[in-house]
Amino acid sequence: MLKKLIILITLITSLSLILIGCTPKSQSIKSKNLNKLTVAEVTHSIFYAPQYAAITQGFFEEEGIELDLINTQGADKTMAALLSGEADIGLMGPEASIYVYNKGNSNYAVNFAQLTQKDGSFLVARENTDSFSFEDLKGKEVLGGRKGGVPEMTLEYVMKKNGLTIGTDTQNGKVNVRTDIQ
Repeated sequence: MLKKLIILITLITSLSLILIGCTPKSQSIKSKNLNKLTVAEVTHSIFYAPQYAAITQGFFEEEGIELDLINTQGADKTMAALLSGEADIGLMGPEASIYVYNKGNSNYAVNFAQLTQKDGSFLVARENTDSFSFEDLKGKEVLGGRKGGVPEMTLEYVMKKNGLTIGTDTQNGKVNVRTDIQ
């Protein structure tokens, strides 16, 4: 009986210590003076999952950063938020900063990091096909996104690399990459 009681006390003590070690840090992080940082993103994407995990796990707060993540629905709007001071960092493709710079503005963004190595766009169709070939797109219209945006430029690049001609003359086999619908 005494042996069972000692084992029970040992198990309860061990479990208590394990649970104490697994509890979140105290609220002392909240009482710190955190540096507020607003990050504007073009869209929510699975490619930014590490950032979302870091936010929810409190990693930014542990580093003294109070992160405010805003979604701007487009690189042009992300750039506007950045230039107006609404955002401190903008997560977007490089095209928006190139447009601003080429207009001769003295207040322009500086690209300083590569965010992802892959584009998060997908080519989808209305009808199922057993085996896709880029040849299937001849004479079709494809929604490309915003003209001059990285997804649209990537789409056109991939189509051209696969021997397709971009243009509006779908009767003669060209692929009409539409940028007027978003």
